[in-house]
Amino acid sequence: MHPNHKTPRAVGRRTATAHRVRTRRGPAAAAGAVALGLALAACGPSITSGDADAAGTAPAADRLQAPGEESPQGEITVWDRSGDLFAVFEAVIDDFNEVYPDITVHHEAVDIDAKLQNTLITGADVPDGVFLDDAKVAGFSDHLWDLTDVLAPYSDDIAPQKIDVNSAGGAIYGVPFDLDPGLLFYNEKALTDAGIDATEIETYDDLLAAAREYQEAVPGSKPIHLEQSPFLGQLQLEMYASQLGTALADENGELRLDSDEYRQVLGWLDTVNQEGLGTRAEYLSPTDVGALESGDQVFYPWAIWFSFAPEQQLTKTSGDWRAMPLPAWEDGGARSGAMGGSSFVLPKDGENSDLAWLFYEFLMFHEDGYSAVWGENDTYPNGLATSIPAYAPAADPAKPLFGPVEGLGGQDLWTTAVEAGAQIPGGAPAPTWWTGAVDYLGTDIQRMYDGDMTPDEVIEQSTADIQTNLVDRQ
Repeated sequence: MHPNHKTPRAVGRRTATAHRVRTRRGPAAAAGAVALGLALAACGPSITSGDADAAGTAPAADRLQAPGEESPQGEITVWDRSGDLFAVFEAVIDDFNEVYPDITVHHEAVDIDAKLQNTLITGADVPDGVFLDDAKVAGFSDHLWDLTDVLAPYSDDIAPQKIDVNSAGGAIYGVPFDLDPGLLFYNEKALTDAGIDATEIETYDDLLAAAREYQEAVPGSKPIHLEQSPFLGQLQLEMYASQLGTALADENGELRLDSDEYRQVLGWLDTVNQEGLGTRAEYLSPTDVGALESGDQVFYPWAIWFSFAPEQQLTKTSGDWRAMPLPAWEDGGARSGAMGGSSFVLPKDGENSDLAWLFYEFLMFHEDGYSAVWGENDTYPNGLATSIPAYAPAADPAKPLFGPVEGLGGQDLWTTAVEAGAQIPGGAPAPTWWTGAVDYLGTDIQRMYDGDMTPDEVIEQSTADIQTNLVDRQ
């Protein structure tokens, strides 16, 4: 999930519209959305034919092939959400056209959640490419090209978690965009004033001990963030579970909430709550920001995109914050987990999805492309510091694409995030029912914080509700 649900990243930030701007790497101008259904050149994707192979993977006819022409030409329509990332991708189109001058890109700002499903079902005005939350890729897979063949030259260098979340039935359906490693953000100044060295925290038990020590030094404080939004609370739970190599569903879509790993995570969260060590608030709500600014809340286990907060929202404590890898659940365990993420998908009914593949290939795997996305640009003069590339050659610790983050006291967040991202275990595709599970699991987590449920009761009740109301009804 990369809101724009995951993008509380977009909260309080600039927006941009779909108008194409010819200024190199400049922000999009306000001109309204480009109309859908533009005339496209009549050259559909090149495909091969065949039935499913012996391994049970998708039929070869469902696998997209790159164009065979030396200088392909045509028009493509790609959908993104409006906002900061739209402006970033928009500005890279001119760079793409230096490599592919005969491919015209119609880049459109669209409410993807509202339009994509009906568009794919009706088959009318289907775009050639779409920016999509990882959690939603599997749910649309029947309408998407299998990208196994075109991704083959790059797959070994893509973060395993991103390949896994975009895979279903032996096929890969998304071109991975960002890797969103979980990090522990902490108020270094407040902790130092309390005599606590946060860099000594290596496990979640250490974090509990540091929170207790801080509360003794700052009476009335509640040092650790507890998420109050059911959606984001479930997403954060998945970050913790990701560290332990699990997720809400396995690669076959089977529910696996009833496990020792989830008991460990929920038990830890319950301890934070029961001991009064947690500030329960929605991500960057006024209550949350107030506790962060006052020094009552000093530990924030969250995805890298929290870096936006000390840069733009925490005006009083900006510069006091730092980031480090998440604590491990046990000595020597993984120090990060995935929290959200997005990819690019190519609908089968797009008229020129093979040309759209070239656009996404340039964005994610060509040095000029990914340098323009994550490097300095008009939208982010210091570079896009709210995620890192999922492609290893782009995520080189020695070659930072974005600069030190002033809101984090000038910290080299790039190196911290890249090293944390390398520790994320592999994952599994998010099931089609993941968002629907928020009504049960996300809500029950909040009931646990209310004192109405134990961790075991959350697991038992949520498992029964999700199985009966979501999994069995597919």
